[in-house]
Amino acid sequence: MIRRREFITLLGGAAAAWPLAARAQQGDRVRRIGVLTGFNENDPEGKRRYSAFTQALAGLGWTDGRNVRIDLRSDGGDVNRTPALAQELVGLQPDIIVANGIQGTAALQHETRTIPIVFVSGGDPVTTGIVARLDRPSGNITGFAGSEAKGGKDLELLSEIAPGLKRAAIMFHPDFPSASVEMPSFEAAARSLKVEPIIAPVHSDAEIETAIIALGREPGGGLDVPGDAFTIAHRASIISAAARNNVPAVYTFSYFARDGGLLSYGPDPVDLWRRASSYVDRILRGEKPGDLPVQLPTKFEMVLNLKTAKALGLTVPPSMRLLADEVIE
Repeated sequence: MIRRREFITLLGGAAAAWPLAARAQQGDRVRRIGVLTGFNENDPEGKRRYSAFTQALAGLGWTDGRNVRIDLRSDGGDVNRTPALAQELVGLQPDIIVANGIQGTAALQHETRTIPIVFVSGGDPVTTGIVARLDRPSGNITGFAGSEAKGGKDLELLSEIAPGLKRAAIMFHPDFPSASVEMPSFEAAARSLKVEPIIAPVHSDAEIETAIIALGREPGGGLDVPGDAFTIAHRASIISAAARNNVPAVYTFSYFARDGGLLSYGPDPVDLWRRASSYVDRILRGEKPGDLPVQLPTKFEMVLNLKTAKALGLTVPPSMRLLADEVIE
């Protein structure tokens, strides 16, 4: 039989041991998260997405520097850097990797079939071969798709705001898969609207300039810019060239319109990054990525820049003003 003093001594020793054991366990359980993005390090939009992700993650109990370590890498929209950065992140042996876009996801998929990967944004992950199916992706990859193909919707909006549209180019970097997903609906809409479709692959600012100059040589030219890491990184060049050459353009992400583009329509990428934290949390707590369905966007937004419309000599229909989530005066 244990006497009272002995019991108190044992209890005190156990109580003293509990915090040590808890600290040791917590220390052992510090998780490592890799993040691969396509943004330049100082890009405000990239910072907005990353901040939304880390804040949401902290709300779920995972704080960088406390119980997780986050290793961030960015290729700055340069596809030549992506494979090396993917290899570097996989070499760190993180518990999970978050990838921005299909290109980065594909590079990571090439490097590992075991480390869980959560992708954010990008084109259709089934069409591009990232996952087998949306409801049960299987394997080590799941995530939040940026959009289903909407090239047709883009062209409809462009023809509504620029009713004299006769030909329209879809601009993309050929090493990114987003345009291949958009192309069928873009071309179908062009046929329906009796607009000549033009394919405009670009690799540099110089090629961006050349393509947009060609569109602006005669009235009736327009531009559709799907959101891939290259067009995002080079958005200033695209927006300024479109303005100089009097070419109305529609973009995927709202910050293109806020940066001076005419019109944007697409998913809210900050919302996607915020939601991605929930899958990171569930996987870190033991769920398998292949059992988590790929999520589609739940929030789309249209931003209309009236200042740019006026500079292009366009009269914006009242219906478009009413549809827009944000109108920039």
